[in-house]
Amino acid sequence: MTDMLSRPGARDGESSATPTSEIAAQTKPLVVSAVISAGACLLTGLLTCAAVAVIGWLGATFGGASGAVRAGASAWLVAHKAAVTIGDSTTGAGRISVAPLGLTLFFAWCLYRGGKSAARSSAADRTRDLLSLAGAFALVYGLGALVVALLTSDGALKVSPLSAFLGAFSLAFVAGAAGILVESGAAEDIADATPAGLRDVVPAAFAAVLTVIAIAALLYAVLLAVHFSRITGMLELLDAGVIGSVVLFAICLMLVPNMVLYVVAFLAGPGFQLGTGTTIAPTGVDVGNLPAFPLLAAVPADGATPSYLLVLTALVPLVAGAVAGLVVVRRGLVERDADVLGWDAFALRGAMAALLAGIIIFALLAMSGGSAGPGRMSSVGVPAALPAAGVLTAGMAIGAAITAAVAASRRPVAEEADAER
Repeated sequence: MTDMLSRPGARDGESSATPTSEIAAQTKPLVVSAVISAGACLLTGLLTCAAVAVIGWLGATFGGASGAVRAGASAWLVAHKAAVTIGDSTTGAGRISVAPLGLTLFFAWCLYRGGKSAARSSAADRTRDLLSLAGAFALVYGLGALVVALLTSDGALKVSPLSAFLGAFSLAFVAGAAGILVESGAAEDIADATPAGLRDVVPAAFAAVLTVIAIAALLYAVLLAVHFSRITGMLELLDAGVIGSVVLFAICLMLVPNMVLYVVAFLAGPGFQLGTGTTIAPTGVDVGNLPAFPLLAAVPADGATPSYLLVLTALVPLVAGAVAGLVVVRRGLVERDADVLGWDAFALRGAMAALLAGIIIFALLAMSGGSAGPGRMSSVGVPAALPAAGVLTAGMAIGAAITAAVAASRRPVAEEADAER
């Protein structure tokens, strides 16, 4: 399939605007392209984290520049789900494994662009070459993370080199391979070879996921606005100054996706926790005292939650499913054999899109949690990620199947009415 590609140059019989000899002179070996692109992504991420950490050090009255750089490298590692342990058995060790997903998404975007650059510079067009390029790209990035973990571990700060390698390799392989497939044209070939029914499921699933996340983000923004006085009180209590406020804003920005996913788990029903023994769910809230962190200002007070939140718990998955069903029908109606497809075929596609959306949501919920420090903060996130994703999947499947079936069943009636006119 991908052996027929030709990047850069002609594809599917089109003439190339660049002479073959010039293309050959511009291309690089697969390994060289992978090392250059992965290394650029590695340096971009590390320099970004180190810059924020050094800015924070400039406004602090303790520590040194080397400690700030090590803190930035630790944040880079945590964003790849590599747990960092701070302290020892004497003073009490704390483990940090909650990945700031905003930072993780930024690294994934860099790796995606890096994969596209590697495919463009190597001109890989065969299946074997594309797989080799993706593997080499991820391997170089993973080995870089392993080296960073070894250099960062010092004294009271410890990082597992193996977890650093696996986390970085996995992220680089997924994001980098996506960029390589898109740039080489293989993604388009895969889409063309996929049956139309399955091909329509993917965008419908992403539409459902984005709908759930958008509603959760809107609810979270409303709660922050309602409790804005809490935020101002926390900022006054922290008294971080100008530089400290900039660093605090950057930290909050990196953790916003985590908080939005916690709201998704809240809307699903099982809820989430912000420490051992805490519960934030539609059925009730029990958190006690929380750290003075602005993003936590939206957390409801202990006790029963408003009744409208219970209504949202039932409506959100149905709305997301309805969006997926509409996407399935809209894309399915432009197919050549759309006239022979019954409402049950569209309903099945809608249910399949809901299942895929549930899998994506489960992966996101599972990635959003971890340990945020010693003692009570050793357990933060969504412990019931699978039940939460299951509840959302069931609701989305119902909404998608019904919406797709109704929309598809109305189409023949409209066509017959037009024919009678």
